[in-house]
Amino acid sequence: MSRPAGVLRYGLLPEPLIFERGAPGRTGATCDPTEVGGPAPVDVLPAGLRRDDGLAGLPEVSELDVVRHFTRLSQWNLSAATTLYPLGSCTMKYNPIVNEAIVRSPGFAALHPLLPDAWTQGALELMDRLAGFLRAVSGLPGISLQPAAGAHGELTGLKMVRAYHADRGNPRHRVLIPASAHGTNPASAALCGYTVTEMPANDAGILEVETVRAHLGPDVAAMMITNPNTIGLFERNIQAIAEAVREAGALLYCDGANMNALLGVAKPGDMGADVLQFNLHKTFSTPHGGGGPGAGPVAVSERLEPYLPTPRLVRDASGLRWSEDFPKTIGRVRSFHGNVGMLVRAYGYLRTLGGDGLTDVTAMAVLNANYIRAKLADVLPLAFQTPSLHECVFTDRDLDATGAHTLDLAKRLLDYGFFAPTIYFPLVVPGAIMIEPTETESKQTLDEFIAAVRAIVAEARETPELVKEAPHATFVGRLDETRAARRPVLRWKPPTADPG
Repeated sequence: MSRPAGVLRYGLLPEPLIFERGAPGRTGATCDPTEVGGPAPVDVLPAGLRRDDGLAGLPEVSELDVVRHFTRLSQWNLSAATTLYPLGSCTMKYNPIVNEAIVRSPGFAALHPLLPDAWTQGALELMDRLAGFLRAVSGLPGISLQPAAGAHGELTGLKMVRAYHADRGNPRHRVLIPASAHGTNPASAALCGYTVTEMPANDAGILEVETVRAHLGPDVAAMMITNPNTIGLFERNIQAIAEAVREAGALLYCDGANMNALLGVAKPGDMGADVLQFNLHKTFSTPHGGGGPGAGPVAVSERLEPYLPTPRLVRDASGLRWSEDFPKTIGRVRSFHGNVGMLVRAYGYLRTLGGDGLTDVTAMAVLNANYIRAKLADVLPLAFQTPSLHECVFTDRDLDATGAHTLDLAKRLLDYGFFAPTIYFPLVVPGAIMIEPTETESKQTLDEFIAAVRAIVAEARETPELVKEAPHATFVGRLDETRAARRPVLRWKPPTADPG
């Protein structure tokens, strides 16, 4: 079997689950009951909170078992810390280690959210300054740091849109969304009770103002547009679109998912946006995904500022404090003050780079994406010939004759040591291959990735089965993804458990 040079295959034996390791009585910790004192837990806990079967079925393992098991698992993963991670739209940006050091400072990490404002002036000052940076980047005056993720920021923004229209006696019930918008937009609108109207782009992948005008009406509350859109193209008609939306009495929601293509170059506020969410993991290098804490601050125009979530930071003679004194607010959208650890990381990133550094981020992100675009355009057809910014989208239509498709190319990339790009998205591009290298990758890494893609395309033409059966060099081979989606196994059950 042909394998790329430099790729090692993991062990051939199946790796047992942590539940299948160990032996009865084995442990990695000791606790002398005489040093604990107090009543036994069984005598204190209510019956409804006690287990009658003890800890049956849980693994009994040593500390060494645990360390080796999870270290092995981590070594099987590809991540931004191990390889190029070119997911388009999601932007798997490298997280600088210095930000992790900053956020572990006891003054932030050990700060209790219920402490009095007078005792937390340092953290409040950081949050206030971060809000100032976000105002400067977005060109919008109102900021809330509460939302816990980009999609949560979308929901928060749309709740403010609803409050704005309700305040004027007509809440309206429809939201316009281009087919090229960020994928979470329709769900956020639906959660707010809106009916979604999808609008097509033109043959160049750009939304036309005439298309927007044809769908506007007195029932439209807002239009949500992603700029650059999910194809990586700048919506060059944005100001005319914003004017049309405003003439109809609606608001313009600009999805900030791709702000990493605008930093230091253009501001959504100058384009006519009324509300924008920041995906801090995409733009300002906070950790992404995994179900952990995130952050999706929201910026708004003066029209929506009265409706921002509370509490809001205000400054008086005694310093910074939280205030609820905003009668038109939509209220709280997150417990306490948001995920402050993410805000600290984003602040560290911004302070490290400064204004000139942020402009360089945009320049390098766009340069890297266009370098890949230029080097692969002769082997993978582009979805659109329109100049793109921070990401580029190819299609698999020239692979069809080989029997290989986008999924096969993505799986084969794992054999070459690269995580796969985003595939089959955006939905408006059949067989989409969406690549975003971010600004941190070197030309050397990009050349290695480009060589891998070109080699896979050649393999698809010469030995298509090699590509269609990939990956070959990973610990786990090709999975049955249809079965995994329809019949997922999400937890382990002990052998003696009731199969139902």
